Amino acid sequence: MTAVSSLPTLLDAAGIDLSQASAVLEDALHGADDGELFLERSESEGLVFDDGRMKSASFDTTEGFGLRVVAGETAGYAHASEVSLTALRRAADAAKLAKRGYSGTAAQAPRATNQKLYADADPVGGLAFSAKAALLQEIDAFARTRDSEVVQVSVSITGERRQIEILRADGRFLRDIRPLARLNVSVTLERGGRRETGTSGAGGRAAFDVWITPDSWKAQVDEAIRIAKVNLEAVACPAGEMEVVLGAGWNGVLLHEAVGHGLEGDFNRKGLSTFSGRVGEQVAARGVTVFDDGAIPDRRGSLTLDDEGTPTERTVLIEDGILVGYMHDRMSARLMGAQPTGNGRRQSYAYPPMPRMTNTAMLGGDTPRAEMIKETKRGLYCANLGGGQVDITNGKFVFQCTEAYLIEDGRITTPVKGATLIGDGPTALTRITAIGNDFAFDPGIGVCGKAGQGVPVGVGQPSVKLAGLTVGGAAI
Repeated sequence: MTAVSSLPTLLDAAGIDLSQASAVLEDALHGADDGELFLERSESEGLVFDDGRMKSASFDTTEGFGLRVVAGETAGYAHASEVSLTALRRAADAAKLAKRGYSGTAAQAPRATNQKLYADADPVGGLAFSAKAALLQEIDAFARTRDSEVVQVSVSITGERRQIEILRADGRFLRDIRPLARLNVSVTLERGGRRETGTSGAGGRAAFDVWITPDSWKAQVDEAIRIAKVNLEAVACPAGEMEVVLGAGWNGVLLHEAVGHGLEGDFNRKGLSTFSGRVGEQVAARGVTVFDDGAIPDRRGSLTLDDEGTPTERTVLIEDGILVGYMHDRMSARLMGAQPTGNGRRQSYAYPPMPRMTNTAMLGGDTPRAEMIKETKRGLYCANLGGGQVDITNGKFVFQCTEAYLIEDGRITTPVKGATLIGDGPTALTRITAIGNDFAFDPGIGVCGKAGQGVPVGVGQPSVKLAGLTVGGAAI
């Protein structure tokens, strides 16, 4: 693991004195409600070993800044890939046009923090390229000898080290070094002319040390093979309304997509969410508590500071079925009379921040999953969800199940293919009839898209049982 805390600041590297940058920002923000200078340098690397050979290898370095001026509900934003005093001044002149004679009151600065949620690790330079390539080849060889039905293996690793700096109007200078790593294994099996694929992955905010131990990557290979074998035995899924039991962990992606976006401050401020104006109302079944927590050490969605400089925190959104709050960046908090929750995020310096999720999950309950299955006469057990489509303004969703089984007379029986879950998040929340005692987070693979921006996130949940969910399938 390579320490990176000794890196020079991005302003120093550009030959810009902090007092000079502060003067430019102070002039731009005079009379504005809020704003900041956001600087970033990012190094990322990705290797893909596919079909017994190195298919691709990439390395990218990006650097730049964004300057934002917020006046009322208007935000002026200018960015550049050149970090220089001339570029800063040019960006300030463009962004401050958002004021257009506006005179506001500067918002209170973010609170200070001493927390540090991840080590100064270097997933890009901490392990030599040759070692990474050799590791991928070793995983490929292991997977091919693990099972005689294996016909295709694809292994990939991605690493990123992002250095961000935030200069605020009060002169406070904030800095965060963000590592991010992920290992992914995909295995295809063939039996009787039929091919099926299983995938497993893991990652988080650390160097590769955690995920490249033999115990770790061998477990991922075995899991990918297991899923592929299940799908080889699967039959067409019947369609219709039935009880559904969702497994713990990654299935929280349904909660994230179908409910989480609707709890972001900007959608509620604009009245676009089905949850707008409903704080204090019961929006879910009793026992359902949903939270967003960006302050969990080393998790993929965690941040020591959000992209406005606000420390992340645990924000309860739904408590025992009652809507109690939203996720806010500084702008939505100010306009809605709330406090920022550390959810101001951006994909890179080229984008302004907006309210985004970090690690979003549902708390566990006290019902064993086996009991949920036992009490189900006819239903579907979805062990893992795949891709899906969601209308984030009303929560309507269609999700594919990558591993699913029929439940018949209280027992898990036949694996099925082609199962999809159809419904809407707000209604689904009210149809939860049991909450498991097996809470888990996902293994660290989530990416969330919103308004053209993608950011790493985490999801989690216990097993849950839902009554009357529509299941789409190929068999009637």
